[in-house]
Amino acid sequence: MIVVCPLHKVERVVEDHKPSHVVSLLGSNHEMPVISALPPERHLKLSFNDISAPMDGYVPPGESDVATLVNFINGWDRAAPMLIHCWAGVSRSTAGAFIAQCALAPEADELELAKRLRAASPPATPNRLMVAHADALMGRDGRMSDAVAIIGRGADAWEGNVFQLPVG
Repeated sequence: MIVVCPLHKVERVVEDHKPSHVVSLLGSNHEMPVISALPPERHLKLSFNDISAPMDGYVPPGESDVATLVNFINGWDRAAPMLIHCWAGVSRSTAGAFIAQCALAPEADELELAKRLRAASPPATPNRLMVAHADALMGRDGRMSDAVAIIGRGADAWEGNVFQLPVG
């Protein structure tokens, strides 16, 4: 299972779900959480801003960031949950969860996975640039990007809810 949350709920989610792997997707202006229960190789820390197009002073998610994310996801044994979080739990983390679903179920229909994401988190608005990079990397021929465009922007919210997604 994949668990998604905003940064300020990481400690509680780690306590409640005991993930074996954690993905932190934060900008350089945020301090990465320390999760002492995990060995460092099971905590992926990627630093980029939540933007989908270049903006002066901001770092967009790069192809190499997404390749690192996909490799980390593919190395997860699924024996315990994976936690994916960002600052608000709305865009980068939901993109990460969608990418994980697609990576772990390569035969699955992208739109069905996107709809599952939306049902689990009404405010989910996956970062489109992260999804586009993953789409190209995994050879999904635009289907991931199309699925995210179809579900559209999520409900307005200051932060996302803690939610879970099945995988595989």
